[in-house]
Amino acid sequence: MNILTVIGARPQFVKACMLSICFQNDPDMNEIVVHTGQHYDANMSDIFFDQLQMQKPHYHLGVGSGTHAEQTGAMLVKIEAILLKEKPDAVLVYGDTNSTLAASLAASKLHIPIIHVEAGLRSFNRRMPEEINRLLTDHLSTLLFCPSQVAADQLAKEGIQKGVYNTGDIMYDAVLHHRYEAIKQSTILLKHGLIPKKYYAATIHRAENTDSPKKLTAIMNAFAQVDLPVILPLHPRTKKMLTELKLAKTKNIHLIDPLHYFDMLSLMSQAKAILTDSGGIQKEAYMLKVPCVTLRDETEWTDTVQTGWNQLVDASAEKDIIEAVKNVTIPTAHPSLFGDGQSAKQMCELIKKHLK
Repeated sequence: MNILTVIGARPQFVKACMLSICFQNDPDMNEIVVHTGQHYDANMSDIFFDQLQMQKPHYHLGVGSGTHAEQTGAMLVKIEAILLKEKPDAVLVYGDTNSTLAASLAASKLHIPIIHVEAGLRSFNRRMPEEINRLLTDHLSTLLFCPSQVAADQLAKEGIQKGVYNTGDIMYDAVLHHRYEAIKQSTILLKHGLIPKKYYAATIHRAENTDSPKKLTAIMNAFAQVDLPVILPLHPRTKKMLTELKLAKTKNIHLIDPLHYFDMLSLMSQAKAILTDSGGIQKEAYMLKVPCVTLRDETEWTDTVQTGWNQLVDASAEKDIIEAVKNVTIPTAHPSLFGDGQSAKQMCELIKKHLK
């Protein structure tokens, strides 16, 4: 059985690693990996394959940056050509990126079954490009692997019930698999003179924040005033906007280059709290039992808010961000929201069952 996997962004590499291990250990499965090049910085791309011991992509499309239309269109053309050449039994996509949508559109036009990992998530904000990507992909997919029961229930509300499975979250597989090795190997805390639980780990990359001078200024001003140092690996978009807005680096904010997976996992796992606008990092924070402050008006991971591990805060409200960080606590309960860490194994078995 030939599965063509399309990936292009950091979280997708991590998720794909776990399922690729299952494919490699199964003589009936053959995986063809396509890397779109959506994340093209070496620390956001190539080093992940080395560190996670993944096979190198069979195809690297080198799409790089551009508008949503430019990225998606370029990927669509190139992925279609690969599908016509390889004729896979199914196309496997992850999450909600432009790479995900392009691969799903190309496969659907050629009547190739689509497998969507991380199906059913909704922010209910259609101004977010990711919301459109995940909505369309879910409605095109043959097999939909949901990270939680909330996600599966959402698909049912939209009339999608066939081929839907709550497998748990494959990112949890990765966190359990790599967490201790990451802390053991990483020198990120030593490099920056950090003490565990005496700093905040932050990421800012969503266009709704980076493209809004008001929000980005409020976020940076708030980070400058919290009680502990803020370590902020800079996404290329964020770096560009900070430069344009001339938002000066302060003593409390440590701007650093993008991190590879082990360094990022180590940095997050030992932080007092995580400050982010990333969907995936909210989830990783919960899995690592680290409180999270999410700089958005809504989240796909409503469970993490309901359990008290995640706070939503308006990114344009400087004082509210400071107050949210001040109020960070560790809840006494930590329900199992994302499965048992065996999601990849379940997915592999379901793929074989449905596509044989």
